[in-house]
Amino acid sequence: MPTLDDILEQIGEFDFFQKQALFFLCLLSVTFTPIYVGIFFLGFTPEHYCRSPGVAELSQRCGWSLEEQLNHTVPEWGGHEASFSSRRRRHVDWNTTGISCTDPLGSLVANRSTVPLGPCRDGWVYDSPGTSLVTEFNLVCEDSWKLDLFQSCVNAGFFIGSMSIGYIADRFGRKLCLLVTVFLNSASGVLMAFAPSYTWTVIFRLIQGLVSKGGWLTGYVLIAEFVGSNYRRAACIIYQAAFSLGLIILTALAYALPHWRWLQLTVTLPNFFFLLYYWCLPESPRWLIAQKQNDKAMEVIKHIAKGNKKKLPLSFQNLKSEDEDGEKPKPSFLDLVRTPQIRKHTFILMYSWFTSSVLYQGLIMHMGIAAGNMYLDFLYSALVEFPAAIILILTLDRIGRRYPWAAANVMAGGACLVTALVPDTLYWLKMTAACLGRMGITMCYEIICLVNPELYPTFLRNLGVLVCSSMCDLGGIITPFLVYRLAELWHELPLVIFAVIGLIDGGLVLLLPEMKGKTLPETIEDAENLHRKERSKEKAIYLHVLASE
Repeated sequence: MPTLDDILEQIGEFDFFQKQALFFLCLLSVTFTPIYVGIFFLGFTPEHYCRSPGVAELSQRCGWSLEEQLNHTVPEWGGHEASFSSRRRRHVDWNTTGISCTDPLGSLVANRSTVPLGPCRDGWVYDSPGTSLVTEFNLVCEDSWKLDLFQSCVNAGFFIGSMSIGYIADRFGRKLCLLVTVFLNSASGVLMAFAPSYTWTVIFRLIQGLVSKGGWLTGYVLIAEFVGSNYRRAACIIYQAAFSLGLIILTALAYALPHWRWLQLTVTLPNFFFLLYYWCLPESPRWLIAQKQNDKAMEVIKHIAKGNKKKLPLSFQNLKSEDEDGEKPKPSFLDLVRTPQIRKHTFILMYSWFTSSVLYQGLIMHMGIAAGNMYLDFLYSALVEFPAAIILILTLDRIGRRYPWAAANVMAGGACLVTALVPDTLYWLKMTAACLGRMGITMCYEIICLVNPELYPTFLRNLGVLVCSSMCDLGGIITPFLVYRLAELWHELPLVIFAVIGLIDGGLVLLLPEMKGKTLPETIEDAENLHRKERSKEKAIYLHVLASE
């Protein structure tokens, strides 16, 4: 009985239909970027200080510049290096008559050190031309934790959604899951742009987290199941490169739209167009075959053949599975750990997802501790990802998955260690090592997205990808604490932790089977036998001919 990969060899493994489907799904990948890293712009915290009644009038009367006003009225003002006291206010009456313009505080009190400091009761003044969640809801000082909660809710949504959306996609189909997540993501994104309070903003962002990553990964699985085995690598890397392109587009939009509500609305509205995928994309034929819906699978195969302007050979007109009348396999969480090889794959992939998330986000946060221009910093970090994709395109088909994956982990971990140990006086070397670390972990991210769906049978594939990738979300939740808390003990300590985590992962991935040129497993038995050395297709056919004689 011919497999789907055999049929795709006849009707096109990566022709017009697959390229068109990849283009449509890449648009989806681009729009996931603002949800994953949008907090960088939506939650930007500008320089700020307490609003003091009477200061504005006094400044106007004295003709002070903004810098002079801050130096005269804000305690210990020092720009980016301002101490905590500059986030408080002096308890003096700036409306008193006769205040000197050259030494206003000295004309009110004899001893400056005796002036009491207190919390801000009249609001804040932000040094920013635009708005963000921080400036609108005053998420500073005592309320700064609310910004952390906002981002934690997104990652918590990713974590929960990875479990539920994965089950839905394997139980009810990729296409239905994709359309439902697109609609919920679009609606909640628009509602967030008009949210009247911080609480509602968090609620709508949580809903986006619940559905957006699940939808993105479902699109990833869908394109992997549309193309032939020889083109899965290229298609999946292009899908991830679209995410990197989204980083650049987000930077441009954030620069043009410095107000967070307009930015949120602008990056959300295009998602509604993805509902047109109901007419543009068919259901995955692999999923239909796994669900014993062979008639529908054959309809999709004929649709693909027509799109590629190919004719389906007569010998492939009837698709029949073994045990066609048997019970349809249903995905179960226990299937991920029930058998020895799949259990090993699951635990290694979960750790690898965790490692990729911690190092990817951690390196960005660590480099951002002393950030300058946030738009340029974000742009530079995005551009590093494109060479990583090019390297993988040139190596994965020639070398395979495991060795480039292990090398990328060692590269990322080693670069983190070098960055931590190089003195600040060699700044160019420190930055070069940091960029190499970012490139290495980007390669790890792209490889694990490719390998994860390859190691699970069709009926379990989406659930396996989303459950394993949920560790990525757990890593995203704890990474801020790893970076900012450990940096208080020693600024380079987070990098040392990253190095250890990455080097361990570099060894573990070598325990996984090599998937270069192999067909996707259809059953539990197929997945269990991936570690065995398979015979080439030509040899298998030759032996089959001899046996028939």
